[in-house]
Amino acid sequence: MADTGRDAFPDEAEPAFTLDEYMEDIEAVELEADLVLGGDEGKECTYAGGYLKRQAVFSCLTCVPDGVAGVCTACSLACHDGHEIVELWTKRKFRCDCGNSKFGGHLCKLCPEKDYENSANTYNHNFKGSYCTCGRPYPDPEAKEQVEMIQCSICEDWFHGDHIGLNSIEEIPRDEEGEPLYEELICHKCSSVCHFLKLYPDTIWASGKPNLAVETDASDSNVMKKPSGHADPEKHENGALVDNTVGEKTSVENDSTKAIAVPEEANLGSSSGNNCKLGVDVNTMPAITDKSEPFFMSKGWRETLCRCETCFNFYAQRGIAYLIDKEDSIEEYEKIAKQKREMKLEQQQGAETNFLNSLNHVQKIEMISGINDMKNEFQSFLESFDASKPVTSDDIHSFFENLAKKKKQRLS
Repeated sequence: MADTGRDAFPDEAEPAFTLDEYMEDIEAVELEADLVLGGDEGKECTYAGGYLKRQAVFSCLTCVPDGVAGVCTACSLACHDGHEIVELWTKRKFRCDCGNSKFGGHLCKLCPEKDYENSANTYNHNFKGSYCTCGRPYPDPEAKEQVEMIQCSICEDWFHGDHIGLNSIEEIPRDEEGEPLYEELICHKCSSVCHFLKLYPDTIWASGKPNLAVETDASDSNVMKKPSGHADPEKHENGALVDNTVGEKTSVENDSTKAIAVPEEANLGSSSGNNCKLGVDVNTMPAITDKSEPFFMSKGWRETLCRCETCFNFYAQRGIAYLIDKEDSIEEYEKIAKQKREMKLEQQQGAETNFLNSLNHVQKIEMISGINDMKNEFQSFLESFDASKPVTSDDIHSFFENLAKKKKQRLS
């Protein structure tokens, strides 16, 4: 009988990585961190900068268990190291709370003099470590597989794809490889606040679905025709969109059944002052969605928004004026982070080049010899080390002691 055991259960080879692949992985991780942190190296508390347009924010549940405080990157490292920290990615218009009245007398180590509290900060259930309408944590310890979450660009909560009011997650605009075709999400809870977007051409929608408010001429996407009709107005409780955000309510006007008279052709080019792109007062527009549905917005959709005085006041009254602020978007935040990263890398490379150029011939030879000694000693260390045992601090000290002895012998 043939020995089938060896064939049935072959030894699984450990994956091998080249040095270049390892360095690429390290660079990818560093880039991801820089994008989230916005290029912030975490050396200074951001409190003095006021309510920043966007920054990375962390919640310390060790210091503030009820989750009504947030700290900046530097404070999360200097003041809350070892604490139970919730990483919130980024938040808009937020000022570091570290050390204020919410922290029970524990002053910030980096910036101890702060106001009693930051009254303009807003907090939602993310600060307690829960997300989405289901209120689950992320990562979810009870989930068999971690599911990707999507952040709403309005309330900034995070949602599972099957919890945003869709019939199926297949409705999320993605390409053949599963990559998102949308730039931003407006969740089903916030879409009613942004129902005015239905007045814009189909080009702002990542899904390419028909616009419910207007018909556009295929020959010119910047020209809007008169409306083809409206769905039944959406009803709201007490005229306001209910949200679980503490200290923040997004008001919505009472629905009106009055039809809107949009001009035959409204130019969607540039807008300023009283020159409205839409050619209609958005304040008279009724809610036109008959259900809560998410909006998936295309790349650069914010640039399309009208910036006339009437529309600007409309945004401001509803607390969404940040939509026409370029620096509010995640795309712009990450763009600035990449620029800071490139500058940092250039400075590092320049410093390394200047250091090498400052060495004379003998010093350069000495440095090369030191690198070779360390490489050889490290290789000997690995060959002599028992792989079944953990590496201890004594092993590390011994390695460098042997390296120092060999250097001393070489110089004597």
